[in-house]
Amino acid sequence: MSYTGPDFDPPRPRRSPLRRTLTVALAALMPGALLGWGVYAAVGGPGGGGGEERAAPVPSSSAPAAGGDDAKEPAGGASSPATASAPAVSGPLKGKVVVVDPGHNPGNFRYPDEINRTVDVGTHHKECDTTGTSTDAGYTEAAFTLDVAHRLRDLLTRQGATVKLTQDGDRPYGPCVDERARIGNEARADAAVSIHADGSAAGNRGFHVILPGAVHAGAADTRAIAGPSRDLGERIAGRFVRVTGSAPADYVGGGTGLVTRTDLGGLNLSKVPKVFIECGNMRDAQDAALLTSGAWRQKAAQGISEGIVGFLRG
Repeated sequence: MSYTGPDFDPPRPRRSPLRRTLTVALAALMPGALLGWGVYAAVGGPGGGGGEERAAPVPSSSAPAAGGDDAKEPAGGASSPATASAPAVSGPLKGKVVVVDPGHNPGNFRYPDEINRTVDVGTHHKECDTTGTSTDAGYTEAAFTLDVAHRLRDLLTRQGATVKLTQDGDRPYGPCVDERARIGNEARADAAVSIHADGSAAGNRGFHVILPGAVHAGAADTRAIAGPSRDLGERIAGRFVRVTGSAPADYVGGGTGLVTRTDLGGLNLSKVPKVFIECGNMRDAQDAALLTSGAWRQKAAQGISEGIVGFLRG
């Protein structure tokens, strides 16, 4: 998700390496999900191999610009064909519904008029969607988010959850941000997660989870979901850093990996617990090396999955 689009704020100034080290260390001492961030020091920083890879990567229909490990199949056989939803199997999450929202759409760039039209997000009007960002080598955010969504869907389905994707490359563009929220609402999701990768300045690194602030205006009313969404976001952040070894972003969130916003339609219009996760910065070479790795994307999906499972099981 790029900071140059309609749903994004400009990046904050970079912190010095020393300050970044201190903020990550302090974050490790914070309660709740931030306890998991103490593992960051043990794995040696971003990309340090933190967290066991629980399953081999799931094949992706959109091959990355780099990395050759995407042809592996997950344990237990090949991934099922891409569908908009996956039925539950027996497991600890049986009866739970999770909506996974792969940010953007590979075809958005072909439909500028459609994605630039404005929609009501409660507090104001915003563009339907954006094209997203990409690495310098051309690996798109839309390809990344769909690949991670497939991996996440498979992991959650094995736990017994019913998983619905807001889009699966099965429509020419979109859906718009208001429809993305509506899909989760109509599914009566127990949890919803929107997957993104950032397009900040080169040199800015790390992940962050975006939480909905308390909004009550027009069609937007997040007062009931703000608390549960924070719980969901903290759990995802804690597991994400443990499994991937990535650090919280050094350019937003004050080193906590958590950012609260009230301008995103996908959060403002949600009636179910929902967060966004920016898995890394595509415009930074070191983060891009992770995001284009199938093995790392599997770890990202695993971390997100563990956070969701922890939230749903209480």
